[in-house]
Amino acid sequence: MLFLMDIWDSVRGFMASGGSVLWLVAGVLFVMWVLMLERYWYLNWISPKEHKAIISAWEAREDSTSWYAHRIREAWVSQAKQDLTARMLLIKTLVAICPMIGLLGTVTGMISVFDVMAVHGTSNARMMAAGISMATMPTMAGMVAALSGVFFSTRLDAKMKISLAKLKDSMPHH
Repeated sequence: MLFLMDIWDSVRGFMASGGSVLWLVAGVLFVMWVLMLERYWYLNWISPKEHKAIISAWEAREDSTSWYAHRIREAWVSQAKQDLTARMLLIKTLVAICPMIGLLGTVTGMISVFDVMAVHGTSNARMMAAGISMATMPTMAGMVAALSGVFFSTRLDAKMKISLAKLKDSMPHH
């Protein structure tokens, strides 16, 4: 329990040094990861069952060679693709927004530095350091958040493409 309290104090200190924008980065990061974990869950547990059902329905069809059969196959594959890629655009948007929010933190931190300089002059280095910390912490956090999102969303995209290709290969058209 004491260990968790130490971790919480460290997190609170980090968040305080980065200003309120750091909480926004944390919120976006949380939403991004919830969405990515949901997509991983869907990809690994739900879509295989749905793909088996689509393949079974295709194999149960008597006609798999006519123009109509090809359109039905395309519609099923298209629906599977739509289900697989749901929320991926939102995930990629959140990844792209993370560095921008970090830059917002830079701007607000520098405004704080300039405010200290205007009120106290340039002689108060300790007060200026707090503003500089508030300027750099959200930028770093936004970049780290974006990097984690880029890495995992790219892996997720690749797995989705493989899953869709396997579905198409399992539904031969003559």
